Amino acid sequence: MTPEPPEDFRRPHQPTGVDHPPPERERDELSIPEGFGTRPDPLTVPTSQFTASIDPANPFDPSDPVAAGSEATTDPARSGNRRHAGTDRPSLFAHHPFRILGLLFVLIGLVVIGGGYLWLNSEANPSGPKGAQVIVAVPKGAGLSSFAGTLQKDGVIDSSLAFRIWISVHGDPGVFAGSYAFNKNDSFGTVKSVLANGPNVFDLEVLPGFTVSEVATRVGQIPGHDGTKFKALATGDSLHSSWQPAGVTSLDGLLGTGRYQLLPGETNTQLLTQMIDRFDKQANSANLSSRAGALGLTPYQAITLASIVEKEGVIQKNLGPVARVILNRLSKNMPLQMDSTVLYSEGRDGGPVTSKDLKLQTTYNTYLHNGFTPTPICFPAPAALEAALNPPVGAWLYFVVVESDGTEAFADTYAQQLANQAVAAKRGLS
Repeated sequence: MTPEPPEDFRRPHQPTGVDHPPPERERDELSIPEGFGTRPDPLTVPTSQFTASIDPANPFDPSDPVAAGSEATTDPARSGNRRHAGTDRPSLFAHHPFRILGLLFVLIGLVVIGGGYLWLNSEANPSGPKGAQVIVAVPKGAGLSSFAGTLQKDGVIDSSLAFRIWISVHGDPGVFAGSYAFNKNDSFGTVKSVLANGPNVFDLEVLPGFTVSEVATRVGQIPGHDGTKFKALATGDSLHSSWQPAGVTSLDGLLGTGRYQLLPGETNTQLLTQMIDRFDKQANSANLSSRAGALGLTPYQAITLASIVEKEGVIQKNLGPVARVILNRLSKNMPLQMDSTVLYSEGRDGGPVTSKDLKLQTTYNTYLHNGFTPTPICFPAPAALEAALNPPVGAWLYFVVVESDGTEAFADTYAQQLANQAVAAKRGLS
């Protein structure tokens, strides 16, 4: 029998020492890492599977973060860029300073917006009750900016700037020329509502020579007022003047002339009361009672005289002489023969008086009836009332217009009157 080879007979021969180095080709193919087998520096923190040897004499090196008590980890995701806690770790905003500025601007913006809203709201809705009424006139062409400034100046609002900002948000209702009634301390919403409805204060001009009927017509043209009701009230028996005798119900001649403002909600009674009060002041200022008595007239007769003087004299320089003509005719028991009284009975203001008109059967026809008319025929101006109470001395009984400016010529006799009428006709004035 052939004996079995040993167990390692077929295994390649493995060198066991350095006395049999591998062939040159095999050495070239093997790559030994640089520093392999070199002992690492014990002060260097290992970053691989190799661990530095620690000096047993100094096992806790302060420079070693692991030895000093820091958390050690071999997880690259946790340990690769880790920073120590404390002052050595940069703040979140250290790398982004603009974040701080941005946050600061945002905070400032929020404060400004919040404060602005509170300010605007307090201006738009002021605390406390409404104040006194204020009339604000808006001229033609005025814009919101100038109007807001006027509202601030007159004390309706505290800030025109706040009002303009508020209007820009809530809508501009537009500003129309005219007069508006507001109250001090009004809210912006109230001001806007008033503006949206247009002017609410209206002027009423009562000119010398106007009658109750003429004033009623103009009152009826004002929004919120009824001319028919105004006339009924002025000719009824519910309102009285202190100069009005018993049995007379009309206020013709007893209302003061001039301009009146009709405020929102103002009634006809309130308006007529103002007119009566104004005439009372004018009459008292002229010392009506005593001066009428000196002429042998009652105060109401003196007012009636002044109303006829107003209609017949027209311009200032005629008033006194016309008053003297009327008084002279009354003293001679002559009919006054004034065209204006006939026209009043017909509801007319001026125009020609025909022969038919002169035959009109009415107590206001002074061609047919002697003496004064039952009532004044218009509202006299203070100047006419003064002329009636203090007429110049003269013997005139007639007058006629002889100049285009209204100048009248006065005559003592009828012959002189005819001559003056011829002059007037030649000039085309009669």
